[in-house]
Amino acid sequence: MRIISTVPSITELLHDLGLGDQVVGITKFCVHPKKWYRSKMRIGGTKTLDLEKIVSLSPDLIIANKEENVCEQIEALQNHTEVYVSDIKSPHDNITLIREIGKLTGTRMSAIRLEGELQSALDNIVVLPQKLSSTYVIWQKPYMTVGNDTYIHSMMSLCGLANRFADQTRYPEFSMGELRQKKPDVVLLSSEPFPFAIKHKEFFQSELPDSVIRLADGETFSWYGTRLIKRIDYLNELMRDLSRATA
Repeated sequence: MRIISTVPSITELLHDLGLGDQVVGITKFCVHPKKWYRSKMRIGGTKTLDLEKIVSLSPDLIIANKEENVCEQIEALQNHTEVYVSDIKSPHDNITLIREIGKLTGTRMSAIRLEGELQSALDNIVVLPQKLSSTYVIWQKPYMTVGNDTYIHSMMSLCGLANRFADQTRYPEFSMGELRQKKPDVVLLSSEPFPFAIKHKEFFQSELPDSVIRLADGETFSWYGTRLIKRIDYLNELMRDLSRATA
């Protein structure tokens, strides 16, 4: 089987299922595993797929995602080969994703193992003893956050972080003045898609002196598949840190 992944988190899952020889194409954003990033054929970005290159690779299966890929591009590829389009709303949906990809790729036993590891991670997430009002920032100029219909929102809820923009959908814009009015207990500045850094943390802290400001690993909060298995210790330590800082 010749497989192409159009999503970074799917690429990581395919690796963890042991499909190294079968995967013939990945996106330029598929940074995990590093060996694949250096050696596999690049087929464009998640929203800028090189359709001609993909077709030339003669894939038997393309694995895409409703959120991350462009509908028209995926529909065009469906004219050439089988395309599985994942639709992940919450961390628990990853169990079904792993199971389905395992069936499609003939890696059922590996999928069962990963399902168990993921369920264990989900069962052992440190949940904040008292819900903290929170804002998760993904972009600046303009500032953008996450609404109630996003995977990140589901991750926040799972940890006991109450999204201050839960009354909105998708990825709403906001101003610093609006954020000050919302008075969040916690502001998380993501490492992706915008790479927030220490200087941004310091600026937010000066604007919101009563809030706890932290940099957050964007992959932990937004990548599905098997990423949570690898980052559960980081996530739990972050939750413990927030609990201490807001006590």
